[in-house]
Amino acid sequence: MAKNKPEQLERLVEISLTLNSSLDVDQILDFILSTGVDLLECEGISIMLYDEEDGQLYFTAATDTNIIKLGDIPIPLEGSIAGTIFRENAPLLINDIENDPRHYRAISERTNYTVRNLLGAPLHIREHTIGVIEATNKKQGVFDQQDVQLLSYIAAQAAIAIRNAQIVKQLQLANEELRQADKLKADFMAVASHELRTPLGIVLGYATFLKEESVGELAEHADTMLSAAMRLRALLEDMTSMNLLYTGETQLRMELTALQTFIEQAYALETQVADEKDIRVTFHFPEETIWVQADERLQKVFQNLLNNAIRFTPSPGEVDVYIHSENNDVLIEFKDSGIGIPQDQLEPIFEHFYQVEHHMTRRYGGLGLGLSIARGLVELHGGRMWAESDGPNQGATFKVVLPCAFS
Repeated sequence: MAKNKPEQLERLVEISLTLNSSLDVDQILDFILSTGVDLLECEGISIMLYDEEDGQLYFTAATDTNIIKLGDIPIPLEGSIAGTIFRENAPLLINDIENDPRHYRAISERTNYTVRNLLGAPLHIREHTIGVIEATNKKQGVFDQQDVQLLSYIAAQAAIAIRNAQIVKQLQLANEELRQADKLKADFMAVASHELRTPLGIVLGYATFLKEESVGELAEHADTMLSAAMRLRALLEDMTSMNLLYTGETQLRMELTALQTFIEQAYALETQVADEKDIRVTFHFPEETIWVQADERLQKVFQNLLNNAIRFTPSPGEVDVYIHSENNDVLIEFKDSGIGIPQDQLEPIFEHFYQVEHHMTRRYGGLGLGLSIARGLVELHGGRMWAESDGPNQGATFKVVLPCAFS
């Protein structure tokens, strides 16, 4: 018995609500099939989607037939009813299918399903057609113009829902690929830092021994080897720190610490680098001691920022370090007279392995982990970190805000 208009309108509203409330492709397809068969009072509904790689249509879902048998059968755009609907982007009603030359008989032969009459509509979003939906074998009588309108409405809603679900699925796959890539990167850093630590320890031991026992030119060579080994150890420490931050395994041991002393200790580790480059580092500290609750690794943050400022400041140059109390927080600024940072690089420089320089023309070295590690540690301390610069050759200022232990 044919459905009256109020019933049809109620089902159309249900279709719209259901299709727009799901982002699962399989769930959407199943609903379209079951609802389409019921609303159009036909034996079968099938959905074919366009494959942009080979330019043909393929069955994605169908009722009353084995989709496994249909799935590997390409439907050509030329010489098929579905292809005609797709190319012309318009509904097509055929109530005498046997005498239509566009009937693609390979489907019926494969499935033993006889098609007597057919109604099809394109699945399109604006001018972009993504596939075709077909209804076959009206149970009573033949398809009419009211059926054309019903199927066209279903097709319009289905196209949007399918496309949205496809986009979400593509994003999920892309995110999974990125997650896998990040995991591979983290695993590599963990293995590399572990495997290199033992041979590096041997190199450091021999280099230290040679430096102590040698004189003249040989002592200079030993000193060069020791410096290179120390740089490699610093890189390994960065890799280990970054990996711990990435995996969330960093555990902080907070202790009451004098901030000024922490920064001065960090500078003591960078004094030689600053002297070699003729970079003058000046501290602008308040008279009162600023206390913070901090893990000893916060010193690594200040060392990284000092090292960064010194490395990127041409000789001779200046680096100024400021401490300002602001309500319950303390602001630490590392201001250099260096090469500056382009405006569009102020945030990306904190990403893992990011380098402003091109990897083929680099002058300043490093893995691009220092700033990423520094920000990660600052955030673990409940603080914030960012960079400011007026552009190339205008210097840069790195700012850190931390909560004070006493306010």
